Amino acid sequence: MNKKALAILMRARMRPNHLTNFALSPISNELNQILSNSHGNRSGENGEHHAMEHGKEKLNHQRSFEVVRESMHSVISMNKTEVGDSVLNEFLEGYCSLSFENRRKLLLTLAKEYDLNRAQVRELIKQYLGLQPPGSEAQSGGVADEGFLSTFYRIERNLRHSLKPVYETLFERLNTHPEGLKFLTIIRADILSILTEGNIASLRALDSYLKEKLTTWLSPAALELHQITWDDPASLLEKIVFYEAVHPISNLIDLKRRLGVGRRCFGYFHSAIPREPLIFIEVALLKNIAETIQEVLWDNPPIAESEATCALFYSISSTQPGLAGINLGKFLIKRVITLVKIDMPHISVFATLSPIPGFMQWLLSKLASQSKLAKAEDISRSPADRSGLTFYENILEPEEERALIDSSGDLASGKSGMEIMLSLLTPTTHEWTNSDKLLSALKPPLMRLCARYLLQEKKRGKALDSVANFHLQNGAMVQRINWMADQSEKGLNQSAGIMVNYVYRPENIEEYAQLYFSKGHIHSSYDVKRYIQPVLENESKDSLL
Repeated sequence: MNKKALAILMRARMRPNHLTNFALSPISNELNQILSNSHGNRSGENGEHHAMEHGKEKLNHQRSFEVVRESMHSVISMNKTEVGDSVLNEFLEGYCSLSFENRRKLLLTLAKEYDLNRAQVRELIKQYLGLQPPGSEAQSGGVADEGFLSTFYRIERNLRHSLKPVYETLFERLNTHPEGLKFLTIIRADILSILTEGNIASLRALDSYLKEKLTTWLSPAALELHQITWDDPASLLEKIVFYEAVHPISNLIDLKRRLGVGRRCFGYFHSAIPREPLIFIEVALLKNIAETIQEVLWDNPPIAESEATCALFYSISSTQPGLAGINLGKFLIKRVITLVKIDMPHISVFATLSPIPGFMQWLLSKLASQSKLAKAEDISRSPADRSGLTFYENILEPEEERALIDSSGDLASGKSGMEIMLSLLTPTTHEWTNSDKLLSALKPPLMRLCARYLLQEKKRGKALDSVANFHLQNGAMVQRINWMADQSEKGLNQSAGIMVNYVYRPENIEEYAQLYFSKGHIHSSYDVKRYIQPVLENESKDSLL
């Protein structure tokens, strides 16, 4: 093993969580407290002394918070010319030294005390509404008109200014610091973490404003697309290993394969966060759209690149939790498609092999609720009679239910098809995958229900599944669902091993994205639609694309 390979391997194994330098969690805070208490117990039995030390520590923490708060106020309130790197450094270092609870306290202070001045906004609106609209009969012509309009312009300018929260100054000044953009993503990661505890309106507004700023500062024009290869520095390759979120890189051979012949890896970089991709995508060059992840990750050797007709996107990983909700992936996919088309004109198909992370959660919840409802409303009714119950839905077809009962042996005793299915799919041991009989019985309902989940189950008019929503809003269509495509523990837990191919047709991307955005319309192929709706025999496949 050469020195570069050894460096990647060792650092990837030893590297701590990428947020530990900035974003502390309540769990790590509790762990530090436990260690502190444990150390106190070993070092002496004097309870009074320990209480005094704890009191001093608490006072120091309070002083630290006040110092950082004052530092933040200085960054906001000082004249622009007075705010140098030293002032910003003081705040950055102070914030990083705070515990999670003190960060929470500071961010709530920022959200509430440095918001916009609503009294001023109300007064300006009152003034504005008191003016006669331009062009009304009450106005005279000529110079008087210009003077009248200048009043409008002045109030409108003041209103625009007053609608900007005071904390905008903090964000904009931090963005001028060499490490400021990275730091702002850490602040937003902390905000999002706090918001998981409860929906605090002022903090939600702060998050929304910071997200808008980051979206502007990370526009495609400000990002650099870079093809990541084995020749890149070990420090960059280490980050690829560490941040890969979809299909973990198991060893250096795996990493080298993903960066070698027949494979591509592209990342978006920003000059303010050097040597670290904000998001990266892994691509396999294939003859056909892959049906399983095994053939993408483990097929060896790969085909000659000149024989490839398909560029398959099989992993997209974001590296910054603070950029959640900012769709850099949309621009990355479009840029990669354009680049691949230029470099390899023989590539004509652009597709994905994607996980379906929410399918099993939705399905198990559906099975549990419907089984419970059937028992609660009328346990004595036959499965055929239960269909008349108000909220009851047997999500299995009659032939699917019969096949499950016939293949389940003793497990089927006195149970409905949905109860059997729930019993088989709930255990994390996935023993059903070892039985050909059960696999055969489960495949039809699982594939049909997966198609239903992808095409019909929605939230606020958009696809319920997060990955589906991502690709559909980017202009893709649902092309095919694949049985036993990911037999890893993660794949079985998320989607019973099923994966989906989305296809990006360059000529239709904008149209599909617009229809999905405006109407929630999901384009899909005949192969997927046939799972969930009857198709007339004389209806051609092309008419359903």
